[in-house]
Amino acid sequence: MPKVFLSPSTQEFNPYVTGGNEELYMNLLADRMEPYLRSSGIQYVRNNRSKTAAGAIADSNSAYYDVHLALHSNAAPEFLSGKLRGIDIYFYPNSQSSERLANIIANNLKSIYPIPEKSNAVPTTALGEVTRTKATAVLCELCYHDNYADEAWLKNNLNEIAKNLVQSLCDYFGIPFILPTAIRWGTVNTDGSGLNIRSYPSAGSAVIGSIPNGATVMINGETNGWYVISYNGIIGYSSSEFIDV
Repeated sequence: MPKVFLSPSTQEFNPYVTGGNEELYMNLLADRMEPYLRSSGIQYVRNNRSKTAAGAIADSNSAYYDVHLALHSNAAPEFLSGKLRGIDIYFYPNSQSSERLANIIANNLKSIYPIPEKSNAVPTTALGEVTRTKATAVLCELCYHDNYADEAWLKNNLNEIAKNLVQSLCDYFGIPFILPTAIRWGTVNTDGSGLNIRSYPSAGSAVIGSIPNGATVMINGETNGWYVISYNGIIGYSSSEFIDV
């Protein structure tokens, strides 16, 4: 299953116009993404808020991740302060996967941003969290926090933005987006054989693990007769027919 390094801003020195700062609100956004990530079967690790962007890059590169997703908000140059609006999703132009992910995110955000034409994918070779990570990386500038209207949109729509971003990750990975439910526990109930854990909710998908009959599993989500389960460190899909909740 996919694994994401989630890197909300650590820039507490960037104030918002009506209170709070970039670090606070990007971490609140990441908090709201977590239930959607879990229910959709996407594993994730968060950055360390006490470290800089360089520390986040080092931590991301210290293990394997499919995507490095940096969450930020923007500020205009001083002579344009408060006058700009828009979403910029930065990608590395030498990476087709980075560009594809950025375009998916930018296009999906058009459906909830009040000025859709201002949600765009933008190439960059200057941002370390895009160019220096081993994983496919994008950096999201999700509003201009020095603009009253943009800041209000972000603050009032954190859950919708979080949902939209995880939907984009699911689109990129080619897996179903699953709305969160309460975490449940179930017991495998087969004829005695092990229950397959699969990479996709389909009987024809790859088997990535097995659960013994009678074992207890964590259920994070459900889609069309399949549970998103976690067992012994493996996250995947198992048929709900053989799990008693």
